[in-house]
Amino acid sequence: MILKSFNYFQGLLIIFLLFTPLNGEEKIDIWKNKNNNKISNTKKINETKKIEKEELNSAQAIKENKEIIIEDDSLDASNEIKVFGIYDPADFDFNLNMWSSTKSEDVNASIKRLKKIKLSKTSNEILENVLLSFAYPPKGMKEKEFIDLKINWLIQNNRLDLIEDFLKQNEDFNNKDKAVQHIVDEYIAQGNIKDGCKKIKFIDSTIKASYLEKFKIYCLTFNKKKAEALLLLDLLREQNQSDKFFDNKINFLLGITEKTSNKINEENLLNFYLSSVTIKNFKYDPSKKTKKEIWKYLNSSNLIVLEDIADKQKLKDLELAANNGQVDDNTIFEIYKQIPFDLSTLMNAKNIYPTLNEADARALIYQKYLLSENNQSKVEYLFLLEDLFVKSDLTKIYKKFISDKFEKIGLDNIPEEYKEAVQVRLLTDEDLQLGKIKYNDKVLHQSKILKFYLGNENQKKTQKEITKIFKKITKNKKYFFSAKDLALTDALLKDGFTLPSNFNFKEESKKYEVPTNLLQLTKNDQSAFLALKIVEIIGEDEPYELDSETIYFITNLLNEMNLIKLRNKVLISALPLRA
Repeated sequence: MILKSFNYFQGLLIIFLLFTPLNGEEKIDIWKNKNNNKISNTKKINETKKIEKEELNSAQAIKENKEIIIEDDSLDASNEIKVFGIYDPADFDFNLNMWSSTKSEDVNASIKRLKKIKLSKTSNEILENVLLSFAYPPKGMKEKEFIDLKINWLIQNNRLDLIEDFLKQNEDFNNKDKAVQHIVDEYIAQGNIKDGCKKIKFIDSTIKASYLEKFKIYCLTFNKKKAEALLLLDLLREQNQSDKFFDNKINFLLGITEKTSNKINEENLLNFYLSSVTIKNFKYDPSKKTKKEIWKYLNSSNLIVLEDIADKQKLKDLELAANNGQVDDNTIFEIYKQIPFDLSTLMNAKNIYPTLNEADARALIYQKYLLSENNQSKVEYLFLLEDLFVKSDLTKIYKKFISDKFEKIGLDNIPEEYKEAVQVRLLTDEDLQLGKIKYNDKVLHQSKILKFYLGNENQKKTQKEITKIFKKITKNKKYFFSAKDLALTDALLKDGFTLPSNFNFKEESKKYEVPTNLLQLTKNDQSAFLALKIVEIIGEDEPYELDSETIYFITNLLNEMNLIKLRNKVLISALPLRA
């Protein structure tokens, strides 16, 4: 009887197992977890359908045509397909396969070139969009290398906000400890320990780095959580991850010992910081070998002083450091104010400064500028001081200083003979802002049609405006359709607008050539690499600073690749007439 019941139960179990659908075959939304600030990177992705080329133009198409199948619980982690980033690729008209047709060596070569360029605001934005979108790695590039590419770029450009976004959206990745340490070091360098300690939330169980564990222990000590600090300290020592220097400093800060070493440790920023907060009357003389982050901490903490004004070599070292961006420029001018000159020397500054050493000469003219009572004299001494900085190849110190001083005087108060020279040196917010748009309906690419791309007009009204503007400009028999005009008309056609029948875009566009090597990228479906090449082309300039033909072929390529949002970014900068 027992055997019969067992056989009956066994039969039911087999039937149940045969007809139960496999959970692993259910479709999932790859962006679902992204809304919860987490990306699931722990499943093997296999193509279950052949995805048509046009379906690759959006992340949604991939989402609808892929299934994730778990074939075995013992899946080899090395075969997992993972994506890492910050942005949904569809936000910029990309998709997960945006790099799949591009060779890794081509990407690396392009990034290497970009590192040598001081990119403009627009170039940087496009680079961020393409580099930080979730995507599979380029052809031949391993997952680890692709992540390193993203993290290293973020660190080199000190994008703390984006690094934090990356940490929030990607649970575990290679070099995570490096990303967190950069954030920690940046807050230490700013002398902002309170906010820096809030970032220990990123130091989770996936990170095994003694440096960050030490910082966590210090933060607990800083926030008077002695018991928790001691517990972590014991764990660190058990793992042999502590060291003599840290033990000495943390024991002193925890009140376990009454004395601490007066040795200054420059091995890393945390050690240097611990030295500075535990040594009474802390003094430190930086040198050429001093690390950049230590220079930054010294600046923010007002620890850079020149105790002996007569020490000209020390002053020279500080000037060089300021020119390299290691010392705040204002520190140098504060030192200049302290250099003593007698009344006779100050009164005859213009005759005496050529006989002095370079630093004293700059200090004398700076003091003379401060003592000047009228704008004419102030401007003269500012230009004289500029010459002295140029002569010593210290122009980076003076560039912003002279701009600030001229702005303080006011352009209207500058003597007429100096106005043109002063305008060249002014670095106001106008350098960063494009200015108010002025519409000119006599020129197609400056007309009110642009309101559509600025988000100020709907499609129906824009179509009426197109008819109106074309009617006006075609009355002018001498009107010449420029490359900028064609950039606009190309975009209008791409966006579904109708142009007058008497306008032949195809014929007009023959005047301008699009580089064949870049056209080939559109044919090969290399959207991300095309965007990278466009960043190289724009480079240090803003789009409005490029020549008309370059603007045309850039927007034409972006149209061909259906990268409409990036195209609009270029159009909005390049076409309008601005006040």
